[in-house]
Order: sequence, then structure tokens, then C-alpha cells
Amino acid sequence: AILMPPLLILTSSNRLVQNRLSTLQAWLSKTFSKQLMLPINFQGHKWASMLLALTLMLLSLNLLGLLPYTFTPTTQLSMNMALAVPMWLSTVLIGMRNQPTISLGHLLPEGT
Repeated sequence: AILMPPLLILTSSNRLVQNRLSTLQAWLSKTFSKQLMLPINFQGHKWASMLLALTLMLLSLNLLGLLPYTFTPTTQLSMNMALAVPMWLSTVLIGMRNQPTISLGHLLPEGT
């Protein structure tokens, strides 16, 4: 569990031939970000690195909870709220900035 997060850290090298670990790491991050960005339009792809890092952090924290006598930090409401509120607020604010009539339309009853 201690060695897994350092192995997931993305590294870059200018070598033409890389070792197996970095090749596997690059393939996994490319495949994962491709699957993550598939339903999102092209303008949302700039968030790929942040979403990939957030997902890998949550994955490693939840996998840490599978070990005996360890504590999973994501069981605490304070951590979940600290991650969820900024993401939700940024989604709402970006929606209000880019499409204000559609975003405000969600606040009204249907058919008005």
C-alpha cells in the first residue's frame, strides 16, 4: 500500500525507449483519461489531468481501506464535503457563465 502511490505518479522522460513500468503507466493513464473524457465535449478536455489526479487519489484512498487495521479517510463527511462542494460550485458557476438562460431555467418550475 505504501509503494503503490509513488508508482502511479506520472513521470516524463526524453528517452526514446522507456522501461516497462513507465510504458504501462503511460498506457493506463492514456486509456483511463480517454474513457473519462469520452462523454465530455472538447472544451471539457482541459480538465482531464485534474479529474485523473482526483480519481487516482480517491482510488488509492479507498484501496487503502481494504488493508486490515487501516482507516479509510473517505468515510469522513468532512473530506467528502471538502471534495464535493468546490466541484459542485465550479460546475454551477461555469454553467451560469457559459449558458445563463439554461442554468437559470433549471431553477423555475417546468412549463413556466
